Amino acid sequence: MGKATGFLEYERRHEAYEAPLTRVKHYKEFVAALTDDEAKIQGARCMDCGIPFCNNGCPVNNIIPDFNDLVFHQDWKHAIEVLHSTNNFPEFTGRICPAPCEAACTLGINADPVGIKSIEHAIIDKAWAEGWVAPQPPKHKTGKKVAVVGSGPAGLAVAQQLARAGHEVTVFEKNDRIGGLLRYGIPDFKLEKWLIDRRMRQMEAEGVTFRASVFIGKDPLPAHIGNTAKETITPAELKEQFDAVVIAGGSETPRDLPVPGRELAGIHYAMEILPQQNKVNAGDKVPDPLLAKGKHVVVIGGGDTGSDCVGTSNRHGAKSVTQFELLPQPPEEENKPLVWPYWPVKLRTSSSHEEGCERDWSVATKRFEGKNGKVEKLIAARLEWKDGKMQEVPGSEFEMKADLVLLAMGFTQPCSPVLEAFGVDKDPRGNVRASTEGDKAYCTSVEGVFTAGDMRRGQSLVVWAIREGRQCARSVDAFLMGHSDLPR
Repeated sequence: MGKATGFLEYERRHEAYEAPLTRVKHYKEFVAALTDDEAKIQGARCMDCGIPFCNNGCPVNNIIPDFNDLVFHQDWKHAIEVLHSTNNFPEFTGRICPAPCEAACTLGINADPVGIKSIEHAIIDKAWAEGWVAPQPPKHKTGKKVAVVGSGPAGLAVAQQLARAGHEVTVFEKNDRIGGLLRYGIPDFKLEKWLIDRRMRQMEAEGVTFRASVFIGKDPLPAHIGNTAKETITPAELKEQFDAVVIAGGSETPRDLPVPGRELAGIHYAMEILPQQNKVNAGDKVPDPLLAKGKHVVVIGGGDTGSDCVGTSNRHGAKSVTQFELLPQPPEEENKPLVWPYWPVKLRTSSSHEEGCERDWSVATKRFEGKNGKVEKLIAARLEWKDGKMQEVPGSEFEMKADLVLLAMGFTQPCSPVLEAFGVDKDPRGNVRASTEGDKAYCTSVEGVFTAGDMRRGQSLVVWAIREGRQCARSVDAFLMGHSDLPR
């Protein structure tokens, strides 16, 4: 603990944001990391609470009080060592994680929690600037070969851990660039993609081989799931070439809205417009781009993906943006004594919402209507809860103009053709069945095939993917070598 009375003396310091009117004119990041002095004051607020609930609130179990104390003492080099001991990619989580650690902060019971995420952001950015993030190639090679299918955060974490253990690791990605949903599912204004490229260079120096535009499977993927692969390798061929295989793709099957008029043009999944914009930002030529410019946009779904659609539509120059949510509007403040240290249900306003968006809750879309095969409006109704069930409010039907509708209602399961090609058992939700405990942790029903991240747990956070990737790597290492020194 840096300062015993720091939590009494200092208020939470927030990262600075570029003004909404200027940031909607570009796709660059607009959040400035804390200065050294600001981070020191933020670190001083950590109160040495005895039981660091933040540590358990963090899926990768970051050793948060320790790096808070090190930042307070301006010992940045040791701070990045502590942070990297549990998190392979803090430049990702320091930008896009919702920070469940802060929800679990003891100070947050009756005050603003410590800005843990902003401290993490400051540590990793300073570490890269100072040259402290260097490749860690293994001292000895094991001669074992591992294939990782999917290059999102889970796949990257698996690959880096196994490469550092001395295995020869190859990462396969069906899209044209490495990064999975980090690359094509998150807008550049939240995570610029040179950050992924920088980590790739480090991992290549550690011995990881990346192969993009390679699809692992048999049957073609559905049209709504991106696949720019120029080469296909079957799981049988992969297993012949490698001693172990990890399937670590994302949860990419979007939840549909089967209502009348769904077939009209102008109704798209969120993962049609978001990857396309990232490709354009990267300099790709996109034929017939999906644009929101001059349109009345309705985003259906109130989560992070919906928020990303709002931010992207505003940058396109949409005439209006409205976001619908099926559930009731949450309270502006959570009941802390009731929910702490768990993730609270509360009203969350994202930076994209601040840029311009009408939000509406307890709304069900009943049908779409249009002319000449093109959507022009949607018909919706209000909802209320009665006897534990959601019911339509009589006489509440209304219509809204909609030139572009973006469906952002979450994802139901991974790419099923990939799982079926591997022949692995699935759970009732369509994810790969695998335990996280015991000698068979992260093992699928197929010998030598492991899984981690969204493939196993379903749609989740980047920080959960990193956790599962690290733990899966230990299981693969033990499978190959009989034991493992990798952290659990």
